Amino acid sequence: MFTDRVIHLEPEGAYAVLGRALEMERQGREILHLELGQPDFRTPAHIAQAGIAAIEEGLTRYTPPAGLMRLRELIAEDAGRRRGVNITPNMVVVGPGSKPGLFFPTLALVSPGDEVIYPDPGFPTYRAMILVAGGTPVPVTLREENQFSFDLDDFDAKISNKTKLIVLNSPANPTGGVIPMEDLKHIAAQAEKYGAWVLADEIYSRLVYDGLESAPSIASIDGMLERTVIADGFSKAFSMTGWRLGYAIAPPALAERLELLLTHSVGCTAMFTQYAGMQAISGPQDFVQEMATKYQKRRDRMVELLNAIPGVRAQKPQGAFYVFPNVKWFGLSSREIQTRLLEEEGVAVLAGTDFGPGGEGYLRLCYATSMEVIERGIEKMHRFFSRLS
Repeated sequence: MFTDRVIHLEPEGAYAVLGRALEMERQGREILHLELGQPDFRTPAHIAQAGIAAIEEGLTRYTPPAGLMRLRELIAEDAGRRRGVNITPNMVVVGPGSKPGLFFPTLALVSPGDEVIYPDPGFPTYRAMILVAGGTPVPVTLREENQFSFDLDDFDAKISNKTKLIVLNSPANPTGGVIPMEDLKHIAAQAEKYGAWVLADEIYSRLVYDGLESAPSIASIDGMLERTVIADGFSKAFSMTGWRLGYAIAPPALAERLELLLTHSVGCTAMFTQYAGMQAISGPQDFVQEMATKYQKRRDRMVELLNAIPGVRAQKPQGAFYVFPNVKWFGLSSREIQTRLLEEEGVAVLAGTDFGPGGEGYLRLCYATSMEVIERGIEKMHRFFSRLS
């Protein structure tokens, strides 16, 4: 009845857990949400006001599919400066959120039968977009002992002349891991050797901790900008998830193909949203650092409390806003622990297997919430795991 390109599609686990949690709340249960992967901060007022002003001025028309030129110029300057490379506006394609910057490059580069390397555990859209494009998904394990960077031995064993694309995510969802520059250099050398493209999902690049200013980018390595697509956006750093504003940065010839895919799918991105984006980039940046500082405090407290639970082991993530604790000691599947925590304790978390088989034995907790929710939620988790042991 349906084609192969859609028959495999499944909902994201986060939405399934959220749906059940909301149903329980309607029934009168209190639910502590540690599953949602979005900032709990409001969009900064100066950004929101720029969008409101644009609407009031009638700036609600169609725009060129690749985005307003002024926004593309600002993105090119900002993204290039942060990565130490020269990015021009004709390399920038604006879209409604960052997912077009993942999906469309995959559609433009991957033919049926091509292999695509991607992280496991990793964002569920990666596998989905590979299969929609007709490619062959090739997962590479992220190792806890490597700070959840790629297992480079596994990577070297799986890359080949069939590899068309390598998907990277740093800082990563769900692990919070940051790929170190030495690992990126290794991946870059292999990509060049086998003629593979790299799709770098860098949506969390500004949410890093412990003195880091931003996560290293593979595009900053000599020769890699010409074979790399950067997917980024405004959702995480500027707390603009619902504004739906993202972008891809690609070599000009590929950027033209991405613009055509946008033309024939979504048409363009909302004009007033783009004006808000201009203000986000060109306006005060204090908000980003202040938010990251608060996240770091929450991260530290969450990791401290998790590691106080006998049988739980949690690394301190270097970026994003997730902790990925190891719960293998209890002998239950991640899915069973997720389900029982919600039903028995009213704590919503995600099973590591929502992000691939490599997530078995782990949970994903999001600390983009209040300190009170973090402390109360993990107190309930402590009680739950104490019963198990």
